[in-house]
Amino acid sequence: MKNTSDVLAGFGTTIFEVMSKLAIEHKAINLGQGFPDEDGPADIRAVAARTVDDGPNQYPPMMGVPELRQAVAEHDARFYGISVNWQSDVLVTSGATEALAASMLGLINPGDEVVLFEPLYDCYLPMIKLAGGIPKFVRLDPPNWEIDEGKLRAAFSDRTKLILMNSPMNPTGKVFSREELELIADLVIKHDAYAICDEVYEHIIFGDKKHISLLTLPGMGERTARIASAGKTFSLTGWKVGYLTATAELTARIAKAHQFLTFTTAPNLQKAVAYGLAKDDIFYRDLKKSMQSKRDFFRDGLNGIGFATADCDGTYFINADISSIGFTGTDEEFCRLITTEAGVAAVPVSAFYQSDGARKNFARFCFCKRPEVLKAAIDKLRDFFAERG
Repeated sequence: MKNTSDVLAGFGTTIFEVMSKLAIEHKAINLGQGFPDEDGPADIRAVAARTVDDGPNQYPPMMGVPELRQAVAEHDARFYGISVNWQSDVLVTSGATEALAASMLGLINPGDEVVLFEPLYDCYLPMIKLAGGIPKFVRLDPPNWEIDEGKLRAAFSDRTKLILMNSPMNPTGKVFSREELELIADLVIKHDAYAICDEVYEHIIFGDKKHISLLTLPGMGERTARIASAGKTFSLTGWKVGYLTATAELTARIAKAHQFLTFTTAPNLQKAVAYGLAKDDIFYRDLKKSMQSKRDFFRDGLNGIGFATADCDGTYFINADISSIGFTGTDEEFCRLITTEAGVAAVPVSAFYQSDGARKNFARFCFCKRPEVLKAAIDKLRDFFAERG
């Protein structure tokens, strides 16, 4: 038979699926894949259930139901001071992943270059290649995930169509500073490029760090698309409701691709998310407080075992240096070992790199789990490494 897609042939099953399958086989605590183990707020779920009964349950508008688009515009004004016309500047998608795919397909022509920070979220690269883009990697290394300005500048050229970035950043937990964002903005403007900003962890940020949307920086309003997600904000990852904010012109270009992908998203879920986005400040403070508490607990547990941990200022994830406890193998070998022998699954950070020279001594753990699950995972890891001596 004839070959299938040459682009996708080079990609295997995602590391998340591989490690999750291994965790199931060995009945391990799965701290590899990033999803909470508790459903989101009951009142939001109740709105979704009620709206199914109330209807209608037919195709909603391609751009999204007015209630959600209005709520996104109000949210962006509330948290970032962004002036948004909900009728032209907001697009609802089936998850942030679909917003990313529509952005790549709507903006990239074959041969266009795309700047990417690595370690990178696993769907970015195949999306870019399916659109015909050429990736240009800028590597960030643990434990501090700092930008090398020279390497970032070298990644841009007259062929650069866009930069694709996420902050807070999965898988690193990095939150880009204003100074870093200003550097990125200067380069985007200099090379007349676009910026696609994956900001799904915008409300999961710790300590005195602040999330700054690149869209708010001078000169970036007309060339930036900001993508966010109800899945992360409301711990409802299975709903797959995302939303994109950009100028009317940029949104229209991306919507052209969106209409041929999923076209639209379940109307009851959209209306429930609209209700959720209007929640008071207490909800957003409690979300941050809860996730920060889980990060602190799990980080302290890892440190107590002897692991050194990388900086983690946001997201669901913390990265541990496996060499700090004397492990001499690769991160993949480590993750398979602890999954099969200790009963705790993690993900090798090297799986998120594409360029040569990536370090292979960090494992990523997901801490957005119930406290008793995190405690059980720490206990299992402590016992396992104590027995290894």
